[in-house]
Amino acid sequence: MSVANEGSKVKVNYTGKYKDTGEVFDSSEGREPLEFVLGEGMVIAGFEKAVVGMKAGETASIEIPPEEGYGSTRPELIFEVRREQLPPNIAPEEGMMLEVATESGQAAYVRVSDVAEETVTLDGNHPLADQTLQFDIELVEVS
Repeated sequence: MSVANEGSKVKVNYTGKYKDTGEVFDSSEGREPLEFVLGEGMVIAGFEKAVVGMKAGETASIEIPPEEGYGSTRPELIFEVRREQLPPNIAPEEGMMLEVATESGQAAYVRVSDVAEETVTLDGNHPLADQTLQFDIELVEVS
């Protein structure tokens, strides 16, 4: 039976929960298993580390700290814009995700974190930054 190692293509079923509340934030339930190649950085480091060494059919429950997940909040990714800088068809609401262009012209996603009368605060940090996450993982296939 194959063991998952760097370079292995794997398929996993998973359920991700917030450690502090146990609330599920993502799951493969009802979908195809997540497929990725170990060592290519396609998933967060802690998740990948947990899969290495597993065999098909094995399960694991793991805890991933922010430094092996989505990192810590970076204050430089939080900024304020004037409301008139947003397209006129957008009525900003707290929690809304928006696509913006970076200085280099690439697309980036930001979350509306505050809406004031004249300004809107946008947060470019991943929504799971600062979170300790728990995952239940089942390795379905290794190739």
